[in-house]
Amino acid sequence: MQSGPREIQTPFRPIPLEVPEGMMPNEFFNSTENLNDLVHNNGLLMNPENLLLYRKALGHSNEFDASIIYNTSNCILDPLGRPVRRTQVPTYVRHVWNRMNQVLIEYMLEQYPDPDEALILAGEASLDATWPLTSPGVPSIRMLHNHFIVFDKQQIRDARLADENNPNLTDGGQHSLFQAYMHDVYYEFFSQLDLKILKPVTDGTCRIELTGYPQGLPSWEVQGGVDVLKSIHFWREYDAILKGFIDFYRTFFTQVSTRNAPIPKDVYYPEQIESTLIYNNDFLKTAKKVRDQCVRDAKYANAIRWQPAFKQLLYRDDAGRLVVTISQNSIGNAITELLGVVVKRTPDAAAYEEKEPQLIERLLEVRRRLVEADLGEPISTQYWGSE
Repeated sequence: MQSGPREIQTPFRPIPLEVPEGMMPNEFFNSTENLNDLVHNNGLLMNPENLLLYRKALGHSNEFDASIIYNTSNCILDPLGRPVRRTQVPTYVRHVWNRMNQVLIEYMLEQYPDPDEALILAGEASLDATWPLTSPGVPSIRMLHNHFIVFDKQQIRDARLADENNPNLTDGGQHSLFQAYMHDVYYEFFSQLDLKILKPVTDGTCRIELTGYPQGLPSWEVQGGVDVLKSIHFWREYDAILKGFIDFYRTFFTQVSTRNAPIPKDVYYPEQIESTLIYNNDFLKTAKKVRDQCVRDAKYANAIRWQPAFKQLLYRDDAGRLVVTISQNSIGNAITELLGVVVKRTPDAAAYEEKEPQLIERLLEVRRRLVEADLGEPISTQYWGSE
């Protein structure tokens, strides 16, 4: 079977929400009104830390698909003042967040033990306003959320090949500036992180054979498997990967913006930045390349995301290993495309409702486990009760 990114069809039940005149759909779906819909129509569980578990109404998969959002819309009214990545979340909230992640990932692996039958992933994409402020669809409300998704691999096998030039496909060789021009220094910078649990995978064996993704991205095997997710040391290393990425991104685009700029303030790894990046010719000449094009090409300059935009993922590879990877975000924001799965959502209430009972049964079971672990209280909606 030919390996390559796949485009799958996922039916959904149309959401009974009307986008107000003068608003872009993306702006509305990031609004407080839509967040209220998440709670009252799709909410599964909420806790005092403002972490909301909900069903994805516009889902990626009807096998298993849920998200946790750090819903600070009512306690932090300034959209630009809200946490948008784990490194900005208070420690006590992050502790609960990590435990919720562990319960959900353990449940998915338990329900889908065969890596040949199911593709399992969990991760987050930055939701901050890294788009140009003048662009339509810039998120009007910034929220940190992550995804928990299971795909039936037979559906992926049966799907048609996706267009490899789809701008959403986060492919290191095609769309990632880091991978295309700074591959060696990017890997060298990550190699300096002090990691004990996460072991670098450099031979490409962690790719999903069906899709050939992820491509060209730094990846790490989780030594010890799912049991290690119960350890705070794993989550510290998971955050170390993100901190390293943020430092690299900020340093690079600071150099793009201002030639020979000093190291950005409040970085996590200043010594590694100084020794690995600031004196690296490939790093600096790539910054010059981007800077020069920004000066010449207004459209290109307007598309630059000056602040860190990323996708970080934990997934199960074909060998059954848990693997962590991280990528510069592409134009799109769909985290599934990091693994070469392009989701085409189609409005089809009847097809969705065929899958809905099993989907809800799984979501309610994982909710029960979270409640049992004192990680929140159940929410009642028109589709399910609080028991």
